[in-house]
Amino acid sequence: MSDKHYDALPKAHTTYANIVKSLLPIGNSGKVSKDQLPQATYYVDDLHIDQENLDDYRKICGFADNGKVPITYFSVLSQTLQMNMMVKEPFPFAMLGLVHVDNSVTQYRPIGERETVAMSVTFDNLRDHAQGQQFDFVTTVKSKDEVVWEGTSTYLSRGKKPSSSKDKKSKPRPVTVKPTIDDNGTHSVFEVPEDIGRRYAFVSGDFNLIHLHPLSARAFGFPKAIAHGMWSKAKCLALMDELPDACTVDVSFKLPIFLPAEVELIAEPVSQLQNTDDGCEFGLFSAKNDKPHLAGLVTLKTAK
Repeated sequence: MSDKHYDALPKAHTTYANIVKSLLPIGNSGKVSKDQLPQATYYVDDLHIDQENLDDYRKICGFADNGKVPITYFSVLSQTLQMNMMVKEPFPFAMLGLVHVDNSVTQYRPIGERETVAMSVTFDNLRDHAQGQQFDFVTTVKSKDEVVWEGTSTYLSRGKKPSSSKDKKSKPRPVTVKPTIDDNGTHSVFEVPEDIGRRYAFVSGDFNLIHLHPLSARAFGFPKAIAHGMWSKAKCLALMDELPDACTVDVSFKLPIFLPAEVELIAEPVSQLQNTDDGCEFGLFSAKNDKPHLAGLVTLKTAK
């Protein structure tokens, strides 16, 4: 097993320098088997929240400045470790071809913005998919020995599906049919500006070329730049009622949001979570043709 400990999150500019270096043919001789993921876990042992970055994140996503870490923020922070793991370990897939398809975050209690926590990220659950192969990055955040937050980001590497193994069934996804608007829920129509990908990249550190400009997006088969999935998830949650102290938010990313765009959020009332085990469904749709961009589900969680 290859484990690495950091004193702080790696800086974005050093991370992307390593990414560019990994794309060069020099030193990349030999093939890596696609039958297994690296056995590696990366740690930040004492993670201090960068207050300026957190403030910028709140502003671009719409979260309140309430002294608490937004439920999606650790997913953003973990991406730097994820990128380093894909570069430094014998990672079997092309980074530029990965598609973020699902994200799940669980908060076991509110986390203060001044808390010092420990973060770890590991590879997990390589499985076949009709369009190639999927795998997970699993992130765990602890305060001393207490698990306070967990997250799973699922990525798809498109390619020929291996014929020697069977599909592992994924968990059920939330519905993607546009629901009837509930007067007690959330209904919001808003514009997604053309530059949201560039602005969010500077906050999140995710400078994937498909998000930055139409010209760079076309190089990867997209007619226009597309919004970050994690921005759209965060934006939805920021527009909804306040979430419970302990909950899980599952999201499946559907059709990309081509920039600029007008979108429509429809969410069931979060207040109903106290009276149901089914959770609170929400979805983000194109305001033009009702096609789904994101399907989500909020469920209550008990302390771990």
